[in-house]
Amino acid sequence: MGDPAGIGPEIVAKVISGSTLLQKAHIVVYGANDVLTLAADYCKVTPNWFRVDANSERATQHLHANAVVLDDGDDRLHSLAHSPSAIGGHVSKRWVESAMKDAMLPSSDPRKIDAVVTAPICKQSWSMGGYKWPGHTELFASRTKSKRHAMMFVSDSLRVVLATCHIPLMDIRNVLTIGKVFDAIDLANIGCKELGIEKPRIAVTGLNPHAGENGILGDEEQRLISPAIKHAQNQDIHVQGPFPADTIFTRAKDFDVVVAMYHDQGLLPIKLLSFGTAVNWTLGIPIIRTSPDHGTAFDIAGANKANPKSLLHAIELACTLTTTNPLIKSTT
Repeated sequence: MGDPAGIGPEIVAKVISGSTLLQKAHIVVYGANDVLTLAADYCKVTPNWFRVDANSERATQHLHANAVVLDDGDDRLHSLAHSPSAIGGHVSKRWVESAMKDAMLPSSDPRKIDAVVTAPICKQSWSMGGYKWPGHTELFASRTKSKRHAMMFVSDSLRVVLATCHIPLMDIRNVLTIGKVFDAIDLANIGCKELGIEKPRIAVTGLNPHAGENGILGDEEQRLISPAIKHAQNQDIHVQGPFPADTIFTRAKDFDVVVAMYHDQGLLPIKLLSFGTAVNWTLGIPIIRTSPDHGTAFDIAGANKANPKSLLHAIELACTLTTTNPLIKSTT
């Protein structure tokens, strides 16, 4: 359900109550039923889910209803302001940890879920709660002991994969390696194939202005990015670059995915083109995990202004991936 003080509860309530989604998926919400019900009141939608106490024996059994809230609330949430808080960090992390645990269960377990779709959390709230992870992506990678992972953003007009995730800009130069760039290219290739693209066409951006201008404006393109591209090409991956980041996105239609070197380099164009409809998909982990492309939006929480489209697209993509992801095919 995400941070209870943000728009997560509202977009969850809207999606469950206002779409045909329940015809194709069983939805289990990990969160607080009273918060979700209050959000339904804000949004003027009728709650159509069943409540099951997360700590009851019933929660360990198969849940037949199309929409169920595994209720794991906290009395302190009743007076929670629409702002970052330690309690918001505590419960939002606890809820996603429960979902991850159920996603990693064997297929024979009645609690097993096929995919996790995360509503927005507040990184400041997690920090206030004493948690070291900068976001969902890193937590999922840590809990699943994944050796590599990447963020992929998917929309109708553009796909982007990030070579680095939530890292301060000043630290990118010290974190970027040939291996990190190659992993992003390789994961982008695998991800596109799971989306039904038989031979993905991949573009890779440079790190520096003008992709380094042959070393005049930085040598990362020559030392790190070009060797990673060559290694990927030797693996029969159809990849080109490095291209200047300020122009490659104008040619995005010539490629199936663009691999960007850092967070804002890749997210600025996709959010300009598709904000509110794009989906974040975590590559490289043994769980299908997607999320909307926006944050908690505390400033509009409780005002019935939140658009649920990105969350709806995230759930729809998760449903699609349950039929194409080889990790899921091997366990269910």
